[in-house]
Amino acid sequence: MANMNNHVSDMISEGPKFARRPDLTPEIRLAVACSAPEAQQNGRWGRITELAGHFMISRTFVYMLASFLAAAGVIVFSATPAPVTSHLLPFVCMLTLRMEGRRSVEAISAIMKRFDVSLSSVGSVSRYPNCFGKLLPNTLAAEVGETKLAVFLCDELFSKSAPILVTVDPVSSVILRIELAGSRKAEDWKEHWECLGDNGIYATCLVTDEGRGLTAAHKEALADIVRQPDTYHAMAHVFGKLVRQLEDAAYRAIRKEQEREDAPDSAKSDKVVTKRIDACEEATAVANERIGLYDTAHCLYLRILENLRVFDEDGNPGDRRQSEEEIGEALNMPDELGVPKMDKAVRKARATMPELLNYSDTAGTAVENLMTLPIRQEAPEALFPAWQHGKGVTKSKNANVRQYDKEHAAICPEVASDCLQDDSDMIKSQVCADLDRIVQSSALVECINSIIRPYPDNSKNQVTRETPNLIMFHHNHRRYKAGKRKGKTPMELFTGKTQKKDWIELLFDVVKEKYPSFFALSG
Repeated sequence: MANMNNHVSDMISEGPKFARRPDLTPEIRLAVACSAPEAQQNGRWGRITELAGHFMISRTFVYMLASFLAAAGVIVFSATPAPVTSHLLPFVCMLTLRMEGRRSVEAISAIMKRFDVSLSSVGSVSRYPNCFGKLLPNTLAAEVGETKLAVFLCDELFSKSAPILVTVDPVSSVILRIELAGSRKAEDWKEHWECLGDNGIYATCLVTDEGRGLTAAHKEALADIVRQPDTYHAMAHVFGKLVRQLEDAAYRAIRKEQEREDAPDSAKSDKVVTKRIDACEEATAVANERIGLYDTAHCLYLRILENLRVFDEDGNPGDRRQSEEEIGEALNMPDELGVPKMDKAVRKARATMPELLNYSDTAGTAVENLMTLPIRQEAPEALFPAWQHGKGVTKSKNANVRQYDKEHAAICPEVASDCLQDDSDMIKSQVCADLDRIVQSSALVECINSIIRPYPDNSKNQVTRETPNLIMFHHNHRRYKAGKRKGKTPMELFTGKTQKKDWIELLFDVVKEKYPSFFALSG
């Protein structure tokens, strides 16, 4: 074991230490961990606060203890595809708690010690996963002699000030490349995409936000590839935020107007009455002005959203030229309002207009191909809005809008089924697969970022270059438990090949191939 520790120490540096409250004994921690989920299941709201107050700990710590217990229970009680040999158990525990449980190094060490699992020191728990990450690539590779084409969804997130560059395929959700970079300049992104090309993966379309490094790299390295701006951040998000701010301002002005209306009743002199009436009239003028601003902005917002839709309610694809004209006219509306924040948002939106509706061309091609299927025309025309409403269910944050989309997403396929009869499921799958290639925003890569972000956070942002490699391997080979990709792994969706082993088994296979003595030294 000492020999193995020496090998690992050469590969990865020592991890951080931690301290524990001695008065919170293991028995107390276990009792708190057991009480939290039991209280929630029985509907005992407020019990978490009681526990936190009684033991003088935070509510977050109560939830964390409950989470530790749940993660440990998975290891102890879950059925595994194959028995885990004793010398592999510590590594299975580390990887399960780190990647699936998203626990910190200190938490993993505490859980492993509780169950008397070897290699449970903070140093070991910190070193070994990083050692695994060092043996893994940070770039996906196509099969030898094969070329893979994919849409590149690109974004950046940060560990402290260090950027992590990520490229994702939106159809399969597989991470194509991830790296902890020194900067996010154009040359960094150019090298990022060149590495993908060297591994046989090339872009058919690039989807990014308006980051300077990304847009500059596109012009220098992938100028012949269509770039799709993120319609969410370019339009929907910025104008939606402004509309909410103007709505709040209008309601504040209305409340102030109501207060001013009641004020003259309590006045005791004509002079005070006159003064308060003047104040009331002034408040009414301000309220009317702010209500007008909100109405104009809301009208602009709805008009833009309507023209960003791929299909209308009848299943007809949008006309790019007409949509550009409609959005252009909508962007002219705020010019006379004199709202600085809106003027700035409009300028940015106008800058993206030449490329904003590039997805319309992809949609047009997909529709043309689907309309050639040997089926009644009414079937795809019913499935097109169903696909669009389905996207609304997952993306919308408004409960009413989400419910509306959910209802229509269920009705439209029923109409299509009446037309399709025997081939219903196959045609639906083909339509959805083709339409899923229409990418309007970088929403998926934002979801991937939300999956990645807890790992730097739980490491106090002390991320090594090996950490992203392990994150990528876990994500690409994990099996989805819910959603439209349920039961599949990203790699299965990307390659079309069945994955028979669990991601940890696959990781151990890589380790044995690249470092045959690794597990022998740990025995």
